[in-house]
Amino acid sequence: MAKGGSPGKKTYILPREKTGEIVTSDNSLELAKKGHFIVYTTNKVQFAFPIAYLNSSIFRELLRMSEEEFGLAGQGPITLPCDSQFMGYVASLMQKKADKDVENALLLSMAALRCSSSSSYYLDHQQTSHNMLLCGC
Repeated sequence: MAKGGSPGKKTYILPREKTGEIVTSDNSLELAKKGHFIVYTTNKVQFAFPIAYLNSSIFRELLRMSEEEFGLAGQGPITLPCDSQFMGYVASLMQKKADKDVENALLLSMAALRCSSSSSYYLDHQQTSHNMLLCGC
């Protein structure tokens, strides 16, 4: 992911079908571009993804976990129970169109960490899981 833009803002280039979608993180609520949805991470970084990503089992599970952790967003933004580093990894998998085995491994690790304790355990141990999955790819 590339960083740049104005001072004080983080700019992330996220995958789209053929080009990068530029998203800034400055704690302001921005509207999604047509055909995209916006989510936030626990460390307040904003990500925009193509709506087609909602068909993936990874995003369905992240949204289910978000509902369990934070409730339904209603009028506010959707916050996923993970940090920006983990979302960057998810974005990378989606962009590369990872095979089902890699996707299933990620889902299993998310479920195992979630079931082993509270979601705060999941948040505290994401880094370990992230490194394990990277090594397995």
